[in-house]
Amino acid sequence: MTKIQAYAAAEAGGKLEPFTYELPELDSEQVNIKVHYCGMCHSDLSMLNNDWGLTQYPFVPGHEVVGEVIAIGDEVKNIAVGDRVGLGWFSASCMHCDQCMGGQHNLCAAAEQTIVGRHGGFADHVRCHWSWATPMPKDIDMAKAGPLLCGGITVFNPIILSGVKPTDKVGVIGIGGLGHMALKFLHHWGCEVIAFSSNPNKKEQILGMGASRVINSRDPEELGSIAGSLNFILNTTNVTLDWDSYLTTLAPQGKFHTVGAVLEPMAIPAFSLIGGEKSVGGSPLGSPALTRTMLEFCVRHNIYPTVEEFPLEKVNEAIAHLEEGKARFRIVLKV
Repeated sequence: MTKIQAYAAAEAGGKLEPFTYELPELDSEQVNIKVHYCGMCHSDLSMLNNDWGLTQYPFVPGHEVVGEVIAIGDEVKNIAVGDRVGLGWFSASCMHCDQCMGGQHNLCAAAEQTIVGRHGGFADHVRCHWSWATPMPKDIDMAKAGPLLCGGITVFNPIILSGVKPTDKVGVIGIGGLGHMALKFLHHWGCEVIAFSSNPNKKEQILGMGASRVINSRDPEELGSIAGSLNFILNTTNVTLDWDSYLTTLAPQGKFHTVGAVLEPMAIPAFSLIGGEKSVGGSPLGSPALTRTMLEFCVRHNIYPTVEEFPLEKVNEAIAHLEEGKARFRIVLKV
């Protein structure tokens, strides 16, 4: 048995308190990871508050882990003790369904989620199947890499899925924890990037991250000035917006893609799609292979999330900072 020191909430919306639990003997295909850093994602807050009805208490958040492998099962492949690895939203998949066999492990219907029905990475150790322990590139900055394992791959995957080209003119809705990483990726992809933001105080910082222009998403005139011009829009917000106003900014055959977990049904007028052969889609995180590709792309272009670091012991202060909308732009806990 392995004893884990963690921080857990006993009830929905509760404070995180020191929590000790034991893991059973290591399965033959599992690895134990000593956590060095763990990012804090808005999904951690949603799970903490049981917004999605999935949470079991006591609940240990944390699914943006980077650290060191300290133990491996007898049948683990391509991972050795001492390797630096990352772990994101998924911690296992069945390895035999059509999706897994086709390399799309992230679409496995039986996939295990790191903080759903199990304890996550706000702890000194975490466990996963070897296939989801992503090897970290040699030169990566471990202190900033955690958010790439969830937020980063969440916004990188749509760029691949939608076939975004370096010559495209694209838009990003919401320049927060997810959106600022999407902006950096698309800028280094070679695109002209329009940022949609309702916060004028962020404008200079957004331009500094590579945006060609910042559009006030609450100003119909500014939205109208780019009507019919964007090849791709990525929505990273989780609130209901006037979706039709964004669809009108798409060029013919343009694609609108959401990764924001909008809880209400999205009102998409059919004729806004039909006339210009436009399409609407969404996606979860990417596969283990695509995650490795993304990390290599980040090292090649020195792309990292903009982070604020807190010690794990101040996790409740970090949560309050995120809940108050003060994070610029991702929080990382140092263990």
